[in-house]
Amino acid sequence: MSGHLLYNLHKDCKMKIGICTDHGGYALKKNIHESLIKMGYEVADFGAFKQDDEDDYPDFVIPLAKAVATKDVQRGIAICGSGVGASIAANKVAGVRAALIQDHFSAHQGVEDDDMNLLCLGGQVTGSASAQELIMAFLKAEFSGAERHLRRLQKIKQLENK
Repeated sequence: MSGHLLYNLHKDCKMKIGICTDHGGYALKKNIHESLIKMGYEVADFGAFKQDDEDDYPDFVIPLAKAVATKDVQRGIAICGSGVGASIAANKVAGVRAALIQDHFSAHQGVEDDDMNLLCLGGQVTGSASAQELIMAFLKAEFSGAERHLRRLQKIKQLENK
């Protein structure tokens, strides 16, 4: 999966997006996946691939988070029932900066200031239209690279390295 161009290298280049869900967001993931492909994004699907009320979000979120951390995908979208579990699991992987997002401002500001690279959504609490809006804000945002933000991220990386 590695070797893909990063989306910032050329305006016409779309980034590779990783996506996953458990049973709590299966219907929303199907909708999002189709929309991303129609918009020209390359999508790596980490599951679930069928509705199974007994599945567990870490089984899908952790492989996605690892792909984000290794840059096999440039950004990730993880969905579970509330989005909370997905966020907790994703943030256990060093190099991942995941957040449960429910508003437009946080969707882009999390990238611009905090270099968020994995968006978490609640499949049982976020409607399809809202999810599309949040995802577009997340994908179109770019990290500012401002010194104060780099300083803060360095402090987080120090914690990851302990």
